Amino acid sequence: MSGQGQSVGASAARNLSTATVTSVQNLANTPRWLLRLLPFVNVDGGVYRVNRRAVVLAKPGRIDLPTDGKKRAVSPASLRAVPPFSRLGDAELSALADKFTESKHNAGDTISEEGAKDRSLTIVADGTVELSLSGPYKNRLRSGLATRGDFFGDETIVGDGQPAPAVKALSAVTLLTLDRSALNDDAIKTRISQYVEERDRLKGHTNSHGEQGIELLAVHTGAPRLPTTFVDYEIDPREYHLSTIQTILNTHTRVTDLYSNEIDQLREQIRLTVDAVKEREEWELLNNSEFGLLNEVNGRQSIPTRSGPPTPDDLDELLTLVWKKPAFFVAHPRAIAAFGREATRRGVPPVVVHLFGAPFLTWRGVPLVPSDKLPINIDPVTGAQTTSILLLRVGEGEQGVVGLQKSGVTGEIEPGLSVRYMGTNDHSIASHLVTRYFSAAVLVEDAIARLDNVLLGNYHDYA
Repeated sequence: MSGQGQSVGASAARNLSTATVTSVQNLANTPRWLLRLLPFVNVDGGVYRVNRRAVVLAKPGRIDLPTDGKKRAVSPASLRAVPPFSRLGDAELSALADKFTESKHNAGDTISEEGAKDRSLTIVADGTVELSLSGPYKNRLRSGLATRGDFFGDETIVGDGQPAPAVKALSAVTLLTLDRSALNDDAIKTRISQYVEERDRLKGHTNSHGEQGIELLAVHTGAPRLPTTFVDYEIDPREYHLSTIQTILNTHTRVTDLYSNEIDQLREQIRLTVDAVKEREEWELLNNSEFGLLNEVNGRQSIPTRSGPPTPDDLDELLTLVWKKPAFFVAHPRAIAAFGREATRRGVPPVVVHLFGAPFLTWRGVPLVPSDKLPINIDPVTGAQTTSILLLRVGEGEQGVVGLQKSGVTGEIEPGLSVRYMGTNDHSIASHLVTRYFSAAVLVEDAIARLDNVLLGNYHDYA
């Protein structure tokens, strides 16, 4: 008959077919490598105390520079990061903070020549400067880089005869300078003299970290009198309290009863919620203001890139700061790509290794672990995008970085993560409390280092 098909139509036939369904796909889901690679310690009492040896000699730190209008101000208390100022009182520090003068320099400017006699204490408020000395073979040797919060010239305060390095601006920089005449106050001079006396007295009796030395004697003949010694501890050690991520998951009993034939609706809701909890956990481990690893880096364990893009030289500098069994770098995927471009440009493309069935770039045998939780900062003036790269040593046995969690809680579905039924209300809504207890701790300062000012947008054209 005309108008009749020769077979049943596909649209009608589909009424007799059952679709094959997938679980819910989640675009925000990531591998969360940091959670896999960071060893976690069970914290029974909810508090993790890190006991360290006592530091008896102040070591250099980093100065806080809050913005005061359009100018950079010096936080008076943070001036104690300058060792000669470590004994000054609050009033004396406030007086010194008001005496800094601001100066601006363009990229490439020579700020001071090597061996300058009138060197003063200088703080870098913005930008990066390079300190260098003349090498033995008519070359320049870089003695350091200084970026925001770093300082130099403090040796002149105590009259040390070290050669003053040349200072060159690698980018547009803002400097805050304290003239030596500001230290003519009798009380300030007395406090600085006390620091110098203590430093000289302890010289030879402290290690390079400022900890009290342990007296030992190495002999191979005779019967000399043995030294006596003891090891002192910090009086007020750092304590880490477990943080919490929680939410209440609501599901209608009609949904879970009627529509769970292929995929259990409650399990799927829990799976997706737990994924979100773990994504947030990785973000907190990196960015939390109290224990986030980006904020736990000691001032002298953070360095800037020399020229913006992350080069092999920059990662080598990081490795000098965490040289005792470095475990892995943590970087934004775009930062890893930027490093790959710079390494390839130099003819040393990074070696690839496979972990957990996935490829990772490495440098010096240390894998670069990607995480999109590291923030990307956008300069409001130039639009340049920068980020940071971390290098970690991990594990309690290595005095490294560890994750913290509380296991054995009610409703636990994996260590430190629980789903607890809270009941069903008179609207047939069942509620489940999802909880994760966690934190992170840095056992010693040299377990972590950070590379700052990592520029992301640099590409190379090849002929």
